Amino acid sequence: MLDSLTFLIEKLFLLTNFYVFNKKSWLADECAPKHTTTAPPFKRGDLLEVQRTLFTHFGIYLGDNKVAHLMPDIMPVLTSDQKLITTVVTNKRLILGCIYRNASIRVDSVEDFAYGVSILVNDMDRSMKTPAMPNEDVARRAEKLVGAIPYSLLWNNCEHFVTYCRYGTPASQQTEKFCNYLKMAIRDQRSVLLTVFLGVMSIVCFGLAPSTTLPTILIPFTLWMAG
Repeated sequence: MLDSLTFLIEKLFLLTNFYVFNKKSWLADECAPKHTTTAPPFKRGDLLEVQRTLFTHFGIYLGDNKVAHLMPDIMPVLTSDQKLITTVVTNKRLILGCIYRNASIRVDSVEDFAYGVSILVNDMDRSMKTPAMPNEDVARRAEKLVGAIPYSLLWNNCEHFVTYCRYGTPASQQTEKFCNYLKMAIRDQRSVLLTVFLGVMSIVCFGLAPSTTLPTILIPFTLWMAG
């Protein structure tokens, strides 16, 4: 049992380990006044990325201190008031937008995009096999896509948007890492023991019923066969 719990904690840690720190960054002060005249050291069409808790967020710099980025947001579902919608998207709005699968490609200031953390510039150029397109083409493509868009955490997120703009093909390294970690968890046969244990506990807590018995049998069996 202790071995299974250790395994679960280990896998949860792996799933959060998406971000690799890089010294080449620019710090945007979330509290800085919005009327500052200091221009950020970016070129129009640059691919920007920032760390957002458990994931990395991406955007395309448009110049004039503006960034286009795909952002899940629940606010457009709740109101049509543009003053409320255009304010910076908080983490709570973002999470609810992910759940509702509602998003838009919007333009925000560099400070709002950064959300108070360091910004990496064109760091993905080193890992992508496809060379980056000219910066002006990248920016124009991003500008054309501004507006409402369907959202999928794995198949149509902010990383798919920026890679399509900069490299011509939508891709997500975060999604690939997540799927690889998921494969590792499935192939590890301790997953079977862990799901059996959780299933038995659910039967003990909630009683013997189809809603508890079937998952207790089917989930471990599926993991066993997949492994």
